[in-house]
Amino acid sequence: MASATREGRRIEVVLRTAKLMPIKTLESFDFSFQPSLNRERIAALAQLGFIRRSEVVHFLGPPGTGKSHLATALGVAAVKAGRTVYRATLAELIEALSQAERSGRLPEKIRFYARAPLLIVDEIGYLPITQGGANLFFQLVNARYEKGAMIMTSNRGFAEWGEVFGDPVVATALLDRLLHHAVVVQIEGASYRLRAHADLIPEHVRANAPITPPPPPKRRGRPPKIRNGAADH
Repeated sequence: MASATREGRRIEVVLRTAKLMPIKTLESFDFSFQPSLNRERIAALAQLGFIRRSEVVHFLGPPGTGKSHLATALGVAAVKAGRTVYRATLAELIEALSQAERSGRLPEKIRFYARAPLLIVDEIGYLPITQGGANLFFQLVNARYEKGAMIMTSNRGFAEWGEVFGDPVVATALLDRLLHHAVVVQIEGASYRLRAHADLIPEHVRANAPITPPPPPKRRGRPPKIRNGAADH
């Protein structure tokens, strides 16, 4: 009993360090509310083979459809399996990288984020990217490319990433790496958080809630190189 208690406390500390609190699990996810999701496909991801293969899992869909819940649940499963995980929103990552760049510690910070076998990047497309942020994020993605797995959540389709990151060239370079070894899970449906208040949402908003992002761009050779934090145009 004592050993089980110690293990439970250890896992809780690791989950807090990984920023995976409050805990979300696949068992607590309401699959009946999002019938577009294939439960077996999510269960297969929970086997964590994508981490061993250094793949990128993308959860795409409107706000409130469970993307962050699923991403966190897979992170929790990875921690319980003994894997090191780190989770942050895209805005948090870029802010941390920007601060590190200003203080001359960017390489060290990129190594920190590249170290964990699984990095979860949440809320891509929700907040504007600060100037230079796209290039900083590219440097991190490039450092993890084919070396570490990632889970990404976004409410924007891939064709909109040029707008999201403020630079179509950098967005193309990002997608080239993030879609090379990727699993894309599209969630279509209403907001889980607003399900109890659906009658208060205007009909035209409910009707237009689902999004269907355009297909990912086809690979045409290598992307434009990014040198010294700037893309070659």
